[in-house]
Amino acid sequence: MYPLQNKFALVGGASQGLGAACAHALANAGATVIVFARTEEKLKQVVKNLPIPVQQAHSYLIIDTNHLIKSKKAVTQLLDKIKTIHILVNNTGGPAAGPLYETSTDDLKNAFASHLLHAHQLVQLLLTGMRAANFGRIINVLSVSIKEPIDDLGISNTIRAGMANWAKTLSRELGPWGITVNNVLPGFTNTERLDYLFTNRAEKAGVIKEEIRKNIENSIPVKRLGESEEFAAAVCFLASPAAGFINGINLPVDGGQLRSL
Repeated sequence: MYPLQNKFALVGGASQGLGAACAHALANAGATVIVFARTEEKLKQVVKNLPIPVQQAHSYLIIDTNHLIKSKKAVTQLLDKIKTIHILVNNTGGPAAGPLYETSTDDLKNAFASHLLHAHQLVQLLLTGMRAANFGRIINVLSVSIKEPIDDLGISNTIRAGMANWAKTLSRELGPWGITVNNVLPGFTNTERLDYLFTNRAEKAGVIKEEIRKNIENSIPVKRLGESEEFAAAVCFLASPAAGFINGINLPVDGGQLRSL
């Protein structure tokens, strides 16, 4: 009834949006969830609202993915208490919008560190426990931009694509130990991040935000934005034992918007 009972999950970017929705779905499936982000008050509220169908003891870590040393210390201390984290959801807030040709090398370097290097560090820290359990699920929240780059999201297009190939490589290396690595690609989903992007586009185009939103909805075959809960359901399935033979994929959750396979 609870496929993730007795499993521990570490979920990033979980103070709001897709991360919080993933944490809720995993908890509802029986996992004990540790959420992390930068804002403690938001994390406390997320933990307070997580379901406890099998009396789990959910918790949180304050982690800024821009600070690798501090993050490593926090996760190492967590592993002193919880020997095995079975499920890792790599999710980090998207970089600032803007054209790639205007992006500084420092901005690219910082995005690379907070996304790919931080995710890599987490995998290395958790790998011993996953191998010992012969069970691991590494799920990366990326973007449909790895298949079709999105205008005005130069940094995100670049970094997400790098993470996709990092994940594919790991899926082949870690598969023999019962560890799968998959990417879930959100399309236009009703979150705070999307509201920011719509506002940014509207200001640049000199139109109202509602016009941007309507144009986007009309471009999606199902004629609406996605909801965080729908995205989280896909993540939760990939985290389950039932998904043990799904490895190294990019799963779009986009209402059919992508024109490519």
